[in-house]
Amino acid sequence: MKKVLVIAAHPDDEVLGCGGTIARFAAEGYEVCTLILGEGITSRDASRDRNKREEKIRALKVQTEDANKILGVKKMHTFDFPDNRFDTVALLDIIKVIEKVKEDVVPDLIFTHFHGDLNIDHQLTFKAVMTACRPTKGDSVKEIYSFEIPSSTEWNEASSLTYFMPDYFVDINKSLEIKINALKEYETELRGFPHPRSLKAVELNAKHWGVKMGLEAAEAFKTIRIKV
Repeated sequence: MKKVLVIAAHPDDEVLGCGGTIARFAAEGYEVCTLILGEGITSRDASRDRNKREEKIRALKVQTEDANKILGVKKMHTFDFPDNRFDTVALLDIIKVIEKVKEDVVPDLIFTHFHGDLNIDHQLTFKAVMTACRPTKGDSVKEIYSFEIPSSTEWNEASSLTYFMPDYFVDINKSLEIKINALKEYETELRGFPHPRSLKAVELNAKHWGVKMGLEAAEAFKTIRIKV
């Protein structure tokens, strides 16, 4: 049985980035776990005041648990790094959290953020994952893939270093509805169409990638490493 670990910066990133793939893999018998590094919510204030947002953070945690349950996630790990302020903590602190969860899960596959995203937390999550997953002898991780996040990946300045060019596609036609249902749990994070983080836009994006691959719906990933 393959083990999958999805490492995301914020609550809802795991669904936006690879919710359909999580649901498909879980249905096929994979053991899928998630790690959500950030607390969410607090970046909406001029300065971080966790106490002021404590109630909403707890509500978001419940939304995260419900969404992950819908996807079929076996175990969800969460941490409380400051929302959209990962650059205010030592990168080593993020790496150590990832290493600890990685040791617990012993994953074969890892899915995480694309390094060229606009969001600083996404960038640092990718960097921390790559450091925590150095290809040392005996390491369990055989494959690492990056996912896109609507309203972050496509909104960065386009260059050879930031443009998302996927090369691995997962057919999610049978699990797209599950992804959408999981995303509905994040009622505080959703936006109205035509925002990229609206339910309609997420569905259209899956169909967009599907059409490119001769499928009805797909999720797209950039291969970072495959160790045979």
